[in-house]
Amino acid sequence: MIKTKSIAKKSKITSTKGFFLTVCVAPAFILYLILGVYPAINVFFNSFFKWSGLSPVKTFIGIDNFRTLFHDKKFGMAFQNTIFIMVVTTVFTMVLALFFASVLSRSRLKEKNVYRVIFFFPNVLSIVVIGVLFTYIYEPNRGILNAALKLIGLNGPTWLGDSQTVLWAIAGAMIWQAVGYYMVMYMAGMDSISPSLYEVADLEGATKLQQFFKITVPMLWEIIRVTMVFFIISSLNMSFLFVTVMTNGGPSGSSEVLLSYMYRQAFTNSNFGYAMAVAVVVFLFAFTLAIISNKLTEKENDNY
Repeated sequence: MIKTKSIAKKSKITSTKGFFLTVCVAPAFILYLILGVYPAINVFFNSFFKWSGLSPVKTFIGIDNFRTLFHDKKFGMAFQNTIFIMVVTTVFTMVLALFFASVLSRSRLKEKNVYRVIFFFPNVLSIVVIGVLFTYIYEPNRGILNAALKLIGLNGPTWLGDSQTVLWAIAGAMIWQAVGYYMVMYMAGMDSISPSLYEVADLEGATKLQQFFKITVPMLWEIIRVTMVFFIISSLNMSFLFVTVMTNGGPSGSSEVLLSYMYRQAFTNSNFGYAMAVAVVVFLFAFTLAIISNKLTEKENDNY
């Protein structure tokens, strides 16, 4: 009898906890459905229509938007530009963040935290501020960069006005903004690595470079792979913001990226159905990229 009462009491407590958790989670779940799931479904649905965005009239055209998309040279250019910026910024950001983190974490500088704050500071600034700042830096006649090049006898190009240099210029601004954030994350991971591992490596005659690749990178690999996947996906959005502030897709569309192209189709050309088809492709591209990146880094992780 006592045992039965005890079981009933435990069951009641479990039921109460379950109800409490449901009440706590339900508002967030409902908001997720309203702000996340419903808009995504709406985008997929409207990508099969010809729609101006303002008119209540929608014309069903099936997959015609997608057919047009894959024969659109401007979309192809935007896709290539997106991949270029993504690859360049990911490689340089990760390498520089690891390099600076390794140098600062292994050094005995008393001002280590000061440097950490200095490197992290660009991440505090808004994209608009950074974009305007770099627009002045890249200014061909009065910009700091070309002025520095003149001091060593070189003539700088029109960084944001030349199709050969504009993507590199945008990537440079993105890298400057992101390096400090990832450097701080890597430094936090390096601080958790036992100094005895490096001491043993020193005794065995391992160089600093060997210690970096044999100790630091394997110990940090989980952090590296997560931050790498996060940066690759976030660079889709970041490239749009930087392009909008710095070049607005110019010159002649040579710096157009996927999201800026989508935005232009929707709000400049009033072609919302086509823009939503672009959004579907961007979503599928980002989703596939995340899976591939995750799988590739998992395989690398197994080697350690």
